[in-house]
Amino acid sequence: MSDQDIQKLESQFPAISSSAFATARERVLKSGQSVLQSENGVIYEVFPDGRRVEVKRIDPPTQFKTGSIFTIK
Repeated sequence: MSDQDIQKLESQFPAISSSAFATARERVLKSGQSVLQSENGVIYEVFPDGRRVEVKRIDPPTQFKTGSIFTIK
């Protein structure tokens, strides 16, 4: 597989994963279960009827520049 092939696949990843997560979320809600969702520094439990309950406040996402290297401990 060439570098160009890999770059093409990597460029498709955000759209494909977004669609997969949206479909999974919809299936869980349709089954009557709740999901967790983060928004603006808050984690919410979202119920099938649309109700949202705050679970926890969290730090905002870390911003980074493309090509940066992070070490996960």
